[in-house]
Amino acid sequence: MSVSKEFARYVTGLTFAQLPSEVVAFTKTCILDWLGSAYAGAKKPPVQMMAQVAAELGGAEQATLMTGGRSSVTHAALVNGAASHIVELDDIHKASIIHAGTVVIPAALAVAQWQQKSGEELIEAIVAGYEVCYRIGEAVSPSHYYFWHNTATCGTFGAAVAAGKLLGLDEEQLVHTLGSAGTQAAGLWEFIEDGAMSKQLHPGKAAMNGILAALLAQKGFTAASKILEGNRGFVRAMSQEANAEQMTQGLGSTYKIMENSFKIHASCRHTHHAIDLILEMIAQHAISWREVERVRVQTYQVALTITDNPNPASVYAAKFSLQYCTALALVKGSAGLRDFSEEALYDPAIRKVMSRVEVAVDPIMDARYPETWEATVELTFTDGTTLKKHTEYPKGDPENPVSHDDIVQKFLALSVDLPQDSILHDLQMVERLEQVPDVALLFAQGRGWV
Repeated sequence: MSVSKEFARYVTGLTFAQLPSEVVAFTKTCILDWLGSAYAGAKKPPVQMMAQVAAELGGAEQATLMTGGRSSVTHAALVNGAASHIVELDDIHKASIIHAGTVVIPAALAVAQWQQKSGEELIEAIVAGYEVCYRIGEAVSPSHYYFWHNTATCGTFGAAVAAGKLLGLDEEQLVHTLGSAGTQAAGLWEFIEDGAMSKQLHPGKAAMNGILAALLAQKGFTAASKILEGNRGFVRAMSQEANAEQMTQGLGSTYKIMENSFKIHASCRHTHHAIDLILEMIAQHAISWREVERVRVQTYQVALTITDNPNPASVYAAKFSLQYCTALALVKGSAGLRDFSEEALYDPAIRKVMSRVEVAVDPIMDARYPETWEATVELTFTDGTTLKKHTEYPKGDPENPVSHDDIVQKFLALSVDLPQDSILHDLQMVERLEQVPDVALLFAQGRGWV
């Protein structure tokens, strides 16, 4: 049996009744976490540009845009995926290195709203989408991640599965859905060299392409039946590991969504370990940045490949600078959404501390990545004393968890500009999502979800 066939059989067989209560509750937390990021990102210029393009392209008003108004189901996924990724507060999975929320949830929401599916059906689809894309991401990582943005590539499969589940596709149709998803999977890291806007295009296009793949399969459109493990398929083309068998080991016996991590700092996840350590040192020892002569950060190679930038020239680039994020945390005592600003970008104190930050690869940490995302931070003070602290798991990982209440507070902070009745509507709807008969009710005009 092909890998695609095994995934298709798993997806068609998954029912809400099978899901443990903790999986249902956790999935709703993921949705609320996604929603806060989408609200916070909707007004950002790159997302507005994409919304303008969606308006110019037109299409039936099938689903709601987080930027306002309605558009086709594919355009809604495109815009909403981008909106949920841009503020760098979306969820992440360590082993697969995927921000699944930004691709699976906007695709599932758009189709569920359009097809008037229930909250139970939406939860089913999201669980299935996370499961499949995480398994694919694990099998091709870490080598895939050097050139390819896993959220864009592997995430396309998750969006396709979620859309196909909601469209009621059978096994054969889902095999073709995965085939069309895989042949569209793309997203190169080269954009990071310029600090370009492509990172927002990646999850939006992955969500959009996933829906397109499912819609084509529904009409009888065929695609590669072994897109994942085939001789010219996804794994062989885009990874040095080529471990397709790993993808389906234990399929159906676990729920990968429960391995999801949540972000509490508004920057690249590869900077969070250092931020956490700095904030813990400040809390425990009342450190002032003025007393610090040198900061040494040791971590795994991928973290430096993505975030070794000693002189970021934009606010967005600063989110991908380990030096900047470390200095920001030391000077400001936080690294939230509002801490990253034009004013803070060239803050003399932050720039002064940045010049004292050294980054390096630790071979042992590097060997354990991506199972652990480790860092050690060592501070050397002006009096010659030192302070060192290590972590294996950034805050928000399952091994270092945040609570549902923490995610509620995060949502409230990210949706602060919304009317209070809209915020209350959102919280109530997510809380009782499995009781909602029609997902379109989530988008009640004038109340919530724009």
